[in-house]
Amino acid sequence: MNIKDVLTDDELRTLTTKNDLRGAWIVCCQWALVIGIFAAVAIWPNPLTILLAVILLGGRQLGFGVLVHECGHRTLFATQRLNDFVGEWVVGPPTFNNMKAYMRGHLEHHRRAGTPEDPDLPNYRDYPITRSRLRRKLLRDLTGQTGWRTVRGIGRGLRNVGRLEPGARASLLRGVAANVLMLGVMTACGSPWLYLLWIAAFVVTNPLVSRIRQVAEHAAVPDLFDADPRQNTRTLRASWLERLVFCPHQVNYHLEHHFLASVPIYRLRAMHDLLGRKGFYEGVAFPRGYAQLLRQVTAQSDMAAAA
Repeated sequence: MNIKDVLTDDELRTLTTKNDLRGAWIVCCQWALVIGIFAAVAIWPNPLTILLAVILLGGRQLGFGVLVHECGHRTLFATQRLNDFVGEWVVGPPTFNNMKAYMRGHLEHHRRAGTPEDPDLPNYRDYPITRSRLRRKLLRDLTGQTGWRTVRGIGRGLRNVGRLEPGARASLLRGVAANVLMLGVMTACGSPWLYLLWIAAFVVTNPLVSRIRQVAEHAAVPDLFDADPRQNTRTLRASWLERLVFCPHQVNYHLEHHFLASVPIYRLRAMHDLLGRKGFYEGVAFPRGYAQLLRQVTAQSDMAAAA
């Protein structure tokens, strides 16, 4: 299915138009939310605000990853130079994202989705899975086991920084600089302990929300090996709270992204609504929320096990 046969030239032109002001606004909002979360805990430090901060910061860290992905596709801004600068210097470093290395594998995922050669297939090939197996996966995230592997990987990179290829070394050092700067700002504001919330989110909640996002996109879809994205990819309808934690920056509209990766994230919802009005999604199910999604990706397997 070629989506360009469904949309008119004018519709395609509108959907793929990049807007520097909208891109800058999204980046500013991303950083404003992070700063606001830290400020709220600094003003009202108590167990509830700390817990909420760790949850919300995990979603914001995923938000940085979404913006790195968008800059890697060169769709957040109108020019390649601005996408590269923001991706490598503004949204990538806080979570040690290497945009260029990530995009090498990600573009292959776009080319191979719906085939056995999809490089991301190991992340969702086994779904649907039993509820007990899903609980074990989520428990590994919540106990920091998944995130600690990432931290150890960063540590190995730092120990061998001189032997890294130049791009990887530059990305790693930008990540260190960004995190040292964050700690420095918090120290200057009299609350260096706030940085521990960033670490806790990176080790615990970010792996959890990232896994759930990944499951939402491709796990237990109608046919993982069908070339039609309507069969191998999923869009999910999310509430404002779910968008804040699990799918920042409209990343829940993943089906639309696979149909036309040149559409900026701030136009994916418009694309979804337009295709819906054209009847393009007839027979396609869109789960409402992540609770329904997690039931969906385990129900079939539980029934098979009971049989």
